[in-house]
Amino acid sequence: MRNVISNTSPIQYLYQTNLIELLPQLYGSIILPQGVVLELEDGKNLGVAVPKIENYSWFQIYPSPDLNLTEFSKMGDILGRGEKEVMALGLEISDSLAIIDDGLARSYARDLGIKITGTVGVLLKAKQTGYLDLIKPVLEELIILGFYLDKTTHTISL
Repeated sequence: MRNVISNTSPIQYLYQTNLIELLPQLYGSIILPQGVVLELEDGKNLGVAVPKIENYSWFQIYPSPDLNLTEFSKMGDILGRGEKEVMALGLEISDSLAIIDDGLARSYARDLGIKITGTVGVLLKAKQTGYLDLIKPVLEELIILGFYLDKTTHTISL
C-alpha cells in the first residue's frame, strides 16, 4: 500500500465531520510529521475540535524532516510548518501521497513532483469505493466549518 502523509486540515475536517475513519479504510496507516501533530495540539488549545492522535493506532508520527532544503527556503513563511514537513516527507518517502488542502501548498507540491490529494479527494475515493454514499451533504458541512472549496478548479459529480 502507498505511503500516505497528511497535513493538518484534512485530519481536522474529517474528524469534525465524523469521517476520520475513512483514512485507515482507504489508505491503511497515515503518516503525520511532528509539525502536523504540533499544529493539531495548537488547534486544540485554541478550542478547535481535533482528534487526540494517540487514540488512533493507525497514525504514524514521524520526526520533523530537514526543512533547510533549497526547495523550502524560497517558501519563507508563506506556508505553515505542517505543510512544509508534509512536502519534505513526500520527497523523502518513495511512492507517497500527500493529503493537502491549501491551494498554494498543493501548487508547490506539484512543482516538486509530489503526488497529492485533499479532503475532497478522500471523499471522492470513499464514494468510489463504497464507504460513502453522498458527498454533497459532507461538502455542505465542511463549508459551514470554514472549509474553502474553489469551485472553479473542482468538477465533482455529487
